Amino acid sequence: MKTFILDGNNFTDMEGFYNEINKLLTKNLHWKTGHNLNAFNDLLRGGFGVHEYNEPITIRWINFNKSKEALGDEMVLILLEIMLDCDDSDHDVKVEIVR
Repeated sequence: MKTFILDGNNFTDMEGFYNEINKLLTKNLHWKTGHNLNAFNDLLRGGFGVHEYNEPITIRWINFNKSKEALGDEMVLILLEIMLDCDDSDHDVKVEIVR
């Protein structure tokens, strides 16, 4: 299973989060991905040059507490719900949190 490191030190707002997730989960795209929760969900499914569509992945979220401070508890909870497929979004993501 591929592991991707999401570092809370690399963003301070949602735009920064989307930029960071694009760096992690896309490669060699000739177009820009959306910067919204639906696009984030799509990136987790794969098929954007880094992992295959529906390939299980692990996201290791380091400096998690910094992300919570920057984005707020509610937004971080929403992001975790999306990652953990709480709404049956057809992706397989394991999340490891490092505070």
